[in-house]
Amino acid sequence: MKQRVPISQIMTKDLITLNLTQSLYEAENLFKKNKIRHILVVENQKLLGVLSYSDLLKISYADVEQSDDAEDIPVSAVVYDVFTISQVMTKAPLTVNPETTIKEVAEILSEHSFHSVPVVENGELKGIVTTTDILKYLLQQY
Repeated sequence: MKQRVPISQIMTKDLITLNLTQSLYEAENLFKKNKIRHILVVENQKLLGVLSYSDLLKISYADVEQSDDAEDIPVSAVVYDVFTISQVMTKAPLTVNPETTIKEVAEILSEHSFHSVPVVENGELKGIVTTTDILKYLLQQY
């Protein structure tokens, strides 16, 4: 297996992003339309946070557990009107730079409970790497 391969070799560079003025409805549509699990929240190429599909599921589940009266109202309609992207996203996420090795990123992901890491260089967002990207890379080695 190759050693010291930079994460820039496998990261996703064509990013789907959100800004703080967008709604959770828009976020859910982006998740489903693009079949992704993480969206970076940005402002002028500056990373503000990460919103994951599981973040949306968590707030929807919390609402289902607390509400017995909302029989005909979709859970997302109730929850998405109450919360904003800023309230749900992970703020100030851990980041790596493009030269961080795939091995180092794999170690980071295996030690934490998240499944993506934004790639930032000189304060500017360059990409994102996910556990799926790491697994695909490892499978290519065999």
